Amino acid sequence: MILAFVIIAVVFDVSENIDDLLKSKATGYEIIVHYYLNFCLYFGTLLSSFIIFLTVIWFTSKMSQRTEIIAMLASGISYSRILRPFLIASFFLCGLSLVLGHYVVPYANKKKFEFEVKYLKDQLTIQDINIHREIEPGLLAYFHRYNPKNNGGSQFSLERWENGELTFKLMSASANFNLETNQWMLNNVQVRKKESNHEKVIFKPHLDTILEVKPEDFGLRSEVVSTMNWDELNNFIEEQRLSGSGNVAKFELEGENRTAGPFGIIILTLIGVSIASRKSRGGIGLHLALAVIMGFIFVFISRVTAVSAMNLGVPTLMAVWIPNFVFGILAFVLLKRAQK
Repeated sequence: MILAFVIIAVVFDVSENIDDLLKSKATGYEIIVHYYLNFCLYFGTLLSSFIIFLTVIWFTSKMSQRTEIIAMLASGISYSRILRPFLIASFFLCGLSLVLGHYVVPYANKKKFEFEVKYLKDQLTIQDINIHREIEPGLLAYFHRYNPKNNGGSQFSLERWENGELTFKLMSASANFNLETNQWMLNNVQVRKKESNHEKVIFKPHLDTILEVKPEDFGLRSEVVSTMNWDELNNFIEEQRLSGSGNVAKFELEGENRTAGPFGIIILTLIGVSIASRKSRGGIGLHLALAVIMGFIFVFISRVTAVSAMNLGVPTLMAVWIPNFVFGILAFVLLKRAQK
């Protein structure tokens, strides 16, 4: 099932990028090994929970339609005994998915990302609105809008705080970093300094200067996070939290999803067995339709909770695990009502 979905995904990706691939100087080996092999690994892991759910529905529904489930129950085999191999398989797949998601897939994403940057895409964009960074203790930098292609942005400010007081503030309409001179080019600059008992204000139309900030302090590509393994991601989140980044919740969601997603395999397996083990007049088609509907509901709840975590301040741990908790309750109810 995973192979079937991955093949479909590869076909769509080839049709979308065929022109860029033909124009690029990438060799056939690079396209197949560096890009599509890693693409398959990423895409297969991404959809593994839902694909395994469909597989359980398909397999169990086949058994129930042939009255094999009824025959086993009639012969005295308990429902929990029938459920045991499904649970063993789901726990194994959950563990495999955890290892892949935390360590193997990030490495594959790194190779895939390097290929995309080299052959398929220009500089990838970032979350470039209202960027705050604490460059060092007491030194705060801000861009209202940042463009990594130009190594700069608009409405830049730099503040230095000492003992709870603002001692220096620089504001400019725009700021761009010159890679040749390693200087920032500022336009419409206003500098406010605190000197003794008075404040000094300086206005300049243009200013080329060396500041204690670099483009890499702002130019983080969002795709880079997916290339970090578990340890690197946790260290990165802590750095972003200390620097005052406004994207900490987004990065935390990435980490928590790598753990919550695999455990969803166990929950969806229980739901799939509970639904498909009962023989119905609608046959396999009805069971698959129910699986697709539940899959859409699961994805919808996941998206709502993710948006709540990023925009409404809902704790990321709660936001990520709410879908598993809701469907865990559903799995318990369905197991209680399953044909025994």
